[in-house]
Amino acid sequence: MSKVLVTGGSGRLGRSVVAGLAASGLTVVSVDRQIVEADQFPAGVVQDAVDLTAPGEAFRVISGHAPDAVIHLAAIAVPFSAPENVIFETNSKLAFAVLGAATEAGVRKIITASSPTVLGYGNPAGWLPDALPLDERTEPRPWNAYALSKLLAEQVMQMFATANGNSVRYAAFRPCFVISPEEWLGAPTQQGHTVAERLADPTLAAPALFNYVDARDAADFLITLLDRMDDIPNAQTFFVGAEDALASEPLADLLPQYLPGSEELAAALTGSSPAFSIAKARDLLGWRPTRSWRTELADSPVVSAGAPGHSVAS
Repeated sequence: MSKVLVTGGSGRLGRSVVAGLAASGLTVVSVDRQIVEADQFPAGVVQDAVDLTAPGEAFRVISGHAPDAVIHLAAIAVPFSAPENVIFETNSKLAFAVLGAATEAGVRKIITASSPTVLGYGNPAGWLPDALPLDERTEPRPWNAYALSKLLAEQVMQMFATANGNSVRYAAFRPCFVISPEEWLGAPTQQGHTVAERLADPTLAAPALFNYVDARDAADFLITLLDRMDDIPNAQTFFVGAEDALASEPLADLLPQYLPGSEELAAALTGSSPAFSIAKARDLLGWRPTRSWRTELADSPVVSAGAPGHSVAS
């Protein structure tokens, strides 16, 4: 494999994915509605400005570049950032168009981005899982258009895998709350506040159950997944997150404050343990993240004060 086409390559996650793939020696094509300044990417990255929702454009651009693999990230990336019907229609159309076009064009490896929100946490009508930590066996219960569109992307992936067998390798991944390199330095996150503010005020991170992942670790995961796709069962879905929670207190203490009824479920989440398990990615692929808020936010007052579980969880 030598060429990878990334949709949504200009986005918060996409920029790190494109840079990581290029740094690993792959030829990378970034496809997005808007291109970024050339100096934001390593030399040699090709950018193509395309509206992938337009009829026929996904097949035209994918077949034209003839990549060995496609990583589909393009989407409306924030719940409730557009009308619900627009989010659902856009994200669903993109997933079907890109995965279908890549399959038709003969691409050998196809990966789509999903989201942890498919599980349904944050539902104003109430939500409790059967067990913690959450993993790929946890029942999806989406309650908004964004989460539903991401679950549909997984099902589109499964549909194409069913239709094509092992002649094409498919996968989906659910990246936790993505933190890009500039956001560790103080740039606002997608919610408008900084990472340091999110860490200092638990009410900001609680809606996402204190999950997060460094965008560069997500890129490293995708590099590992591309390398291992021929060796694992087809059409797998993976959670991709940090090995600790974005919190200075154990989730055994924090979660019950924000997730009523979770006292017994959260009791085992001691130390720096996160609410989302990445055991499947670790065991099946051999991948582990290498970054934590404890390493990337070293000047944070919370870190300087000696937060509980100061070392990265093992």
